[in-house]
Amino acid sequence: MRRHTTWVLPVGLALLAWAIPHSATAVPSATKPAVTPVERQAMTLYQAAEYSRVLELLQQIPAGQQPALELLRYGILSHLKLGKPEEAWKLYTKLVADNRPDEPAVLRDIARSFIVTRVRDTQEHIRIAAYTALAEMGESDTLPILEDGLLDSSALVRARAAEAIGRAGLAGRSSALKRALRDEAPGVRIAAINALSDAKVAGITDQLTEIARVDEGPESIFAFAGLYKLGRTDVLTDISNAVTLPDPEVRMAALGVLGRLRRPASLSILSQAVYDPHPAVRAFAAGALGEFGSTDGIAPLTHALSDENPRVRSVAASSIGRLGATETRSVVQPLLRDPDEHVRISAVEALLRLGDASAVLNAADLARHPDPSVRGGAAHALAAATTPNALTVLESLLRDQQPLPRLMAARALGKLQQKSLISPLKTGLQDSDPTVRIASAGSLIHILSRKDKQGSAR
Repeated sequence: MRRHTTWVLPVGLALLAWAIPHSATAVPSATKPAVTPVERQAMTLYQAAEYSRVLELLQQIPAGQQPALELLRYGILSHLKLGKPEEAWKLYTKLVADNRPDEPAVLRDIARSFIVTRVRDTQEHIRIAAYTALAEMGESDTLPILEDGLLDSSALVRARAAEAIGRAGLAGRSSALKRALRDEAPGVRIAAINALSDAKVAGITDQLTEIARVDEGPESIFAFAGLYKLGRTDVLTDISNAVTLPDPEVRMAALGVLGRLRRPASLSILSQAVYDPHPAVRAFAAGALGEFGSTDGIAPLTHALSDENPRVRSVAASSIGRLGATETRSVVQPLLRDPDEHVRISAVEALLRLGDASAVLNAADLARHPDPSVRGGAAHALAAATTPNALTVLESLLRDQQPLPRLMAARALGKLQQKSLISPLKTGLQDSDPTVRIASAGSLIHILSRKDKQGSAR
């Protein structure tokens, strides 16, 4: 994709500045009895943006001598300013050595840097991981870096950036997101449509109307959905009618949209679609019923549990779990013996959501499967657990020999509502795979933010 250098370069500088959040740009506060000359010199150099010279001071400390803690803090912040989170992490381990407690603000800054310094990595999958973490964070001060992602050469990265802008509540402030409605990739346009219409951004009605009129594929369905969110309730008929069109991708898009819109009249359409001749459409119908969120969808989902296609059975099990009706455990439990491993994974996830703590044992068994994708799926399922023994399984997966299970374990740890999650995620920051480090950093930020909110509530 062609880039406009005069615009991108200033944004690039903004990205580096954003890598050090507000808490890190200030001089570290200290209540020390006395400030040593080397600490005073480090402070002066840091304030003058002489970050390399701050690090030279650290290198001058004789071997075996412990640097002053304030000097370590300035060293950490200097590494972050230079875009070197791995080096900052090495100093952080010294800062909290000898059983000293974690410093959440410093740890959060390091975690952020692990993510934002990878948004321009040469490898696409690493950039995708970085923007995935940013999308899940959904923080409001990330607009420059997210808009930069809309210029990425990868359509997957651009779509993830558009999604992240929406999840951060920034769609109304982003002119670049409006331009993404004209992106060459349908997936990016759809992500922009969703983000802008969810935020009810004014001035896009004509564009959505044109897309809905001209396009004959899934994009037109999302444009209709956008118009509906902006007040055009009459287009619900167009979306509902699309469920009967010949193109299975259009039918899938329509079902997905109807599930998210949650209009009562759509429930019968979704229920009937689990009988569609195309297995991918049946799977979408099952997922849409879970998204719809009504226990009236249990009957068609129970039917889908016996579908000949394992993907349909898997999605149906997950959707039943999302509905939260504990009396449905008995219809899900037989799937723990399903011949397809991924169906068993979905059954575990559903049962955990339904409060069946014993399903952790089934997850532990799947976590020992020879296929790394199955082990990764087990980690994903355990994100729904509420019992301490789930943490034990996830910690073991975080040490897996393959990166996929480690990646999924790192993401799952950020979703657990338990204490003592910081330590395993700090281990994840040292992983040999950069995507695992990114996922661990994102989960750390989730946990630290959750602790902040809990502290505020108290």
